[in-house]
Amino acid sequence: MTAMAGNPSGRSSAAAGGRVVVGIDDSPAGLAALRWAVGFARSRGARLVAVRAWALGLPRHGGLRRSRGRSPVVITFRGAEPRYAAMSLTKRALREAAPDALGDIDVTIEAPEGNPGPVLTRIASGDDDVLVVGTTPGPSLKRTVHGSVSAYCAAHAHCPVTVVTPRPGR
Repeated sequence: MTAMAGNPSGRSSAAAGGRVVVGIDDSPAGLAALRWAVGFARSRGARLVAVRAWALGLPRHGGLRRSRGRSPVVITFRGAEPRYAAMSLTKRALREAAPDALGDIDVTIEAPEGNPGPVLTRIASGDDDVLVVGTTPGPSLKRTVHGSVSAYCAAHAHCPVTVVTPRPGR
């Protein structure tokens, strides 16, 4: 497994079967997307790129940061603490959702700063890339307030997008 705190281009070298880029969080939908992405990467012989975007003010389980013309709020944090927290969450999600994945597929972890939708569509921009994101079906207050990462990705990605919903009880 390769852990990357993000790279300027948002790209890593492609494996023989391309890349499967998956948006990570620790929600049931995020874990379902990760399980699906691991299986798909195995079937293609592809590299798995696990991405956990972070930004101050974003909710823990996805969403988009929206500007409503308010003045900025200054939040103090220690150096790279949010990036390390994002990488830690991603590693924990990998251990929970696909503990055997690290033994048989190439995995890269990226934790870039930014809104998840734009970050994911920028990283998953190669000809052989596939983008995988999770969603929870039905209306929700969180989606109304923060927006839908999966809808953003489906509308703006330049590669195939798979949107995964969690199975009940998982």
